[in-house]
Parts: sequence; C-alpha cells; structure tokens
Amino acid sequence: MMAEQPTAPACAPTNPSNPVPGVSASGNPRAPQTARVPRVLSIAGTDPSGGAGIQADLKSIAASGGYGMCVTTSLVAQNTCGVREVFTPPLEFLTAQLAAVFDDVTVDAVKIGMLGDADTIRTVRTWLSEHPVPVVVLDPVMIASSGDRLLQAEAEQALRDLVPLVNVITPNIPELAVLCEKEPAQTFDEAHEQAANLAAATGTTVIVKGGHLCGQDAGNTAVFPDGTCAHVRTPRLDSRNTHGTGCSLSSSLATRLGVELLQHTEAAEHTEAAEQSVLTSEDTHRALQWSTRWLHESIAAGAGLQVGSGEGHGPVDHAARARRLEAAASAYPWHHLLATTDSEGNTLDGTSPERLLPVSPVPAGEAVVKPAGPWTAALWAAGGETWHQILDLPFVRALGDGTLDEDLFAFYLDQDALYLRDYSRALATLSARADAAEAQVHWAAGAHEAIAAESQLHEGWLANRARLGGPSPITMGYTNFLRASAAGDDYVVGAAAILPCYWLYEEVGAVLSSQNHADHPYAEWLSLYGGEEFAAEVERSLAEVERAFEAASPAQRVRAARAYLSACVYEREFFDQAHRALR
Repeated sequence: MMAEQPTAPACAPTNPSNPVPGVSASGNPRAPQTARVPRVLSIAGTDPSGGAGIQADLKSIAASGGYGMCVTTSLVAQNTCGVREVFTPPLEFLTAQLAAVFDDVTVDAVKIGMLGDADTIRTVRTWLSEHPVPVVVLDPVMIASSGDRLLQAEAEQALRDLVPLVNVITPNIPELAVLCEKEPAQTFDEAHEQAANLAAATGTTVIVKGGHLCGQDAGNTAVFPDGTCAHVRTPRLDSRNTHGTGCSLSSSLATRLGVELLQHTEAAEHTEAAEQSVLTSEDTHRALQWSTRWLHESIAAGAGLQVGSGEGHGPVDHAARARRLEAAASAYPWHHLLATTDSEGNTLDGTSPERLLPVSPVPAGEAVVKPAGPWTAALWAAGGETWHQILDLPFVRALGDGTLDEDLFAFYLDQDALYLRDYSRALATLSARADAAEAQVHWAAGAHEAIAAESQLHEGWLANRARLGGPSPITMGYTNFLRASAAGDDYVVGAAAILPCYWLYEEVGAVLSSQNHADHPYAEWLSLYGGEEFAAEVERSLAEVERAFEAASPAQRVRAARAYLSACVYEREFFDQAHRALR
C-alpha cells in the first residue's frame, strides 16, 4: 500500500525542502546516497510533430543531464505551422498521472508548461502544494512562437496566482506583458522593468528572453526579486527553427537547476552539514548560462533536421551538443595515419609531392601566404578538410565577429600560455638540430617570440583572471607531440609538426582580419595574427620546411607529412576545446 502523501502550505517556496529529512515527497524512504541525475517532471501539452510541448521537454531534459518524466495536460494537434486543435483530458486523469509519478519517484525538479484552463491550473497548483518539489520552473504558455493563443483568457488570473509559488518563470515578451498587464516591451530595458516589477511583487525570479526583441543580442536575463540581474549574452541567429524554443529553454533550465541543487546536496553530505541545500542566484545564473548556450547551438543546427515543410517554424536540434561532443570523443585513429594509398590506388611512398598524402575531400582553397614549393603545396592541399573545419568552429566564428564570450577566450588564452611555454622548447630543440645557420636563427627567434611578445598579450588578459593551473588533455597531448617530434624524430618531421602553428594561425588571422575594427573586443589578437610581421615569419617557416622536404628521404617525407596533418588536427582541437570544457 502506498504511503500517505505529506502536505505543505506552499507549492514551491523559494528555498523549498522535503518535509522530512531522508524521506521523499511521496513519503517513501530515500535511497542511501544522493541521486547524481536530477529527476525532472514536465507537466505540459503535446506536440505530435516533436518540436514543442512534452516531446521537446523530454529531449531537453535528457540533453541537459536529467531523467525526464511527463504528465500530459492537453493533447494538441499542432505542427511547425501552428495549432489546429486542443483536447483537454478530464481532470481526474490529470490527477491520476500525477499520482502515478509521485507515488513511485522522487521528483527533483518540475517544469510546468501548457495548462490550458483555470481548472487545470488550480489542480496542478493544489497538487504541488501538497507535494513540494525543490525546483519548479513555470513556462506560462499563453502565446506560441507562431502567434497562436494557447491559454484561455479566463485562466490568465489563475496563472498569475500561480507565479508566486514557483522558483522561476520564463515568459516570452508577449507573455510577460500579459502577466504584467502592459503592452509588449520593445527593448531589453523595458522588458527588464516589467520583469523587475513582477519579480518584486511575486518573489519569483523572472527570465527575460531576448529572442522576441530586436538587436544583435538575443540573450536571456535572470531578474531576481531583490532587483539584481544576471545576463547571458548570445548572438541573434537568422533562423526559422524556433518552434518549441520556450519549452526547450524552460525544461533545460529546470534540469540544470536540479543539477546545481544535487551538487549542493552531495557537497553537504561529504561535509556532514546539517543545513538543507538551497538554490542561490549564482546557481540560477550558471544554469541559465548552460541552457542559453545549449539552446543557441540547438537553434543553429535546427535547419539540418529538415523537419517541416519550410513554411512554418521548424524545430531545434536538441541533440546537436551531444553529437558534437560524441564526435570529439572518438578514439578512432586519424585517417591520415592509416592511409597507404591514394584514391587511385597509388602507393603513398613520398617519392613525389603527388604521392605524399591522400587528397582532401574538401578543397583547401587559396592560402593567403602561398606555399614555398611543391612539397608545402601538397601539405596545404591535403589539409583542406581540417582547414575548413577550423574556420567553421563556433569559437573561430565568434572570435571573428566579436561575439565570443570572455570566459571562452580566457580559457583559450590560459591554455595558450601553457602551450607557448612548450612550443618554445620545441622550437629551441629544432633550432639546435638544424643543419643551416639561417634555419637555426629562424627557429631560435621563434622560440624567443613564443615566450616574449605573445606571452605579453596573454598575460595582459590573464593578469586579473582565475587560471586553471594546468594544461588540458588536448594542450598536453599537442605539446607532448610537438616536443617528441622535434627531439625524437628526423629534423624534417619536427619542422613539419611545427609548421601548422605558424601557417594555420596566420591564415585564421588573415581570414578574420576583415572583421577587425577599433572597438573589436579581440582586435589585438586579430591584429597580431593577421598582420604583415607574422606573415613574414610564416613565409620563412614555409621556405625552411620546403627545403627540409627536398633534402629528406621518401620515408622521412611520409612521416613528416603525417606529422604536419596531425598538428593540423591538434590545432583544430585546440581552438575547439573551450567549447567542450565550458559548453
């Protein structure tokens, strides 16, 4: 027989807790250890096309690190073009669904979406009042992104009455206006003012979503009841794949708040602290950062799903981040290390530039700093696919247009400062092994430049910022590869491994320099790597690598070419690693 449900006077107080330590909201004994994955319940309507409602919620919860459950309030006949019909099941069935979940599962967080009418709102409110949950996020579904009115007018007051009883509310701009009984805001300042008044009156944190506003910043702001704000910037996307974005953000946010709370609980257990874990504004800010950035990536990838006729608003790609990280985690050997023949069956034996490396399936295009001869031309052509992957990285694109978040750039510079230390050592080793005085001088000058001029740029940025204190796995792998190539293999192999850090950096700088301007936040970086002085250093490096290839044996050339492409891949991974660590 199920235990009797405890009661409490409020739906979801700002700092809620279970009524009895060690007992779930259902009255069942808790497991001996804290859950590591938040159990998140979506109370919302459906979308048979999969882009919004509980279908989107479950995808978002899973993508955000939670275990998703759902209670259906409305059956909605909709697709990417709009809503056709809504069917509301009997309230008794709604209650039966809620009971089925709470009688068996400890719920760490709840996302409330479409409720439909006043009776449904009151039923959900009463149930959650009697079954407190640590985190409740309300997405006041009144107006869809398509413009359809989804909530009956008579239920608006009931929804307003629900707002003080939840932790966070995520209205879009038209919904915020309805809740405040104002005209829709036209600017962030107007929206912030409406949100601040609502937050102060209800004690609930209000998320201002910039997607319905104009301007390049389409980010989100958490407006807290005490009047403080925390903004998460994100660049506006030119995309029609916005169906279900409100559902996706709110369910992701509920999940990430659940993650924050479980981390507090786990830490308290380790310290044997007696206090109940509570959410802070910093927790909410971190959760909003994660969810905003995840959703931005999902929107950007949405068009690739090819869902919908194209006449409406397509869905977002909830799994884009997961697929990106899965691809980055592949342990399969790089193709260029396995290839022994070209597409025509010719052996890659290094006897000529044409028999050095497999041809890239993606043409590299023209290099700004031209190859010094046929051998370096073959290297550039073979790296075409990796080169275009670098240009398409979110980090590189945002670095160029100035929208790159400072935390990502700071992570990159922190690792680059560590990289330069060992890159300088590799260059010094290469200088000592060079058989020509000119090459010795060039590599030695590069070693000095790595720890002097460039380090000054990094230290300027990092002087007042927290440092990680050590190299990432990618930084360590890359630098170990460079030092081993410079010291433990033939001279030409070390020279080829060194080259991409010169050549690709200059090419990236040259491509991005067209977007540089006096007020660009990363103007110094763009000026350094897109400048003529650095290009001259690249030319000298290319000339020396060309000379080394010409003098090398065929077998040495093959190893050197593979080292060059390996370094190109490491460069791509190095640029991308901040997004893996922080996004």
